[in-house]
Amino acid sequence: MRIVVKLGTHTLTDGGNRLSRPRMLELVKQIAHLRAQENQMLLVSSAAIFAGHEILGPPPRRRDIPFKQTLAATGQVRLMGLYEQFFGLYDTPIAQALLTRADLADRGRYLNARNTLLSLLQLRVVPIINENDVVAIEEIKIGDNDNLSALVANLVDADWLIILTDQAGLYTADPGLDPDAQLIPEVALIDDTIRHIALGSGSGVGTGGMATKIEAAKLATRSGTHVVIASGSEPDVLVRLVSGEMLGTRFPATVSHVESRKRWILAEPARGAIRVDEGAAQALVRQGKSLLAVGVISVRGQFERGQTVQLLGPDGREIARGITNYNADDLIAIQGQRSSKIPAILGYQYGPAVIHRDDMVLV
Repeated sequence: MRIVVKLGTHTLTDGGNRLSRPRMLELVKQIAHLRAQENQMLLVSSAAIFAGHEILGPPPRRRDIPFKQTLAATGQVRLMGLYEQFFGLYDTPIAQALLTRADLADRGRYLNARNTLLSLLQLRVVPIINENDVVAIEEIKIGDNDNLSALVANLVDADWLIILTDQAGLYTADPGLDPDAQLIPEVALIDDTIRHIALGSGSGVGTGGMATKIEAAKLATRSGTHVVIASGSEPDVLVRLVSGEMLGTRFPATVSHVESRKRWILAEPARGAIRVDEGAAQALVRQGKSLLAVGVISVRGQFERGQTVQLLGPDGREIARGITNYNADDLIAIQGQRSSKIPAILGYQYGPAVIHRDDMVLV
C-alpha cells in the first residue's frame, strides 16, 4: 500500500514545550516497520516553527510573518536532522521535499513533484514533506499542512492518508467540554453537520484544527484516498491502523483513483494533439502501454510540459487524452526517435515516456 502519514505539531511535541524525541522515535519506528512490510511510506511533518523556537529561544511577543518564516527556516534544519538520525537507526533513507500550493497548481511543477516522489518511493526512500514556509505565507496564517497532506495523497495516488493529532478522532461534541461526547468511528459523507462539529474542536499548540482535517479528508476522499484521523499517542497506532484495526475516525474514499484521475484529465481542455502510428495506437489501446517518442508521427499546437493533449490514431481520430511530459517543441525534435536518444537530442530528458500510462485516459 501507498500511505501518507501526517504528523501535527501537538503530536510531535507530545503536548510539551519542545519536540519530543521519544515520541518522534516511536513514530519513526512504526513507519520504518511498515516500510519493511513493503508499504510505500510518505511523511508530511509539521513543527518546523516549533523547532525554530528550540534554537532561537522562547517565543517573544512578535507575531509578524517574517519572524515566523525565520523560525521555520531555522527549525526545518533541526527537524530534518532529527528525522535523519532516527530513521538512520532503522537503515531507512529519507528525502526532504518542500512544497507550496503554487507548486501543485502549476501543471509543470505538479508533474515534476509527482515524478520525483514516485521515483523516491520506487527506490524505497521515505519522502518527508513540509510546506515551504519561507515563501508560503498562507501556510503560516492558517496551518494548512492538513490540506497539504491531502494534496500529496492526491499527487501520488495514495491508498491511505493517516492524520495523527492530539484527539482520538472526530467526536459528536468537544470531549473537553461535553462528557457525553462520543467518538464517531466512520463518516461516509462530509456534510454541513460534520463541518459544524469539527469547528468546535482544535489544539492550542499547532496552527491547524479539526476543521482543517475535515477539509483535508474531503479533498483526499474525493481523489480516491481513504482517510483516518486518530491519536498520535495511541500505542503502535500506525501499525494497528494499517493492519485493519478500527481506531479513530475513518473517511472512506468516495471514488477510485482511476475515476478521480480520469475526471481530472478529461475535464482539462486539450492544448494540442499528438498523432501516433499504428503500432503505438495498438500498444496504447490493447496493451495499456505508455506513449514513447518512437511512436509519434506528428505534433499539433503549442503546449507546455504538464498540459493535457489529445492522442490521435493514424486515421486522425482521438483514441486517448493525457498529460504530456514534453512540450510541443521538444516533442517535435524527438518524434520518431528511440527513448535512449532523447538526452543526446535535447540535452536532458524527463523520462522515457512522452505520456505515461498513469497519466492517460482512453476515449
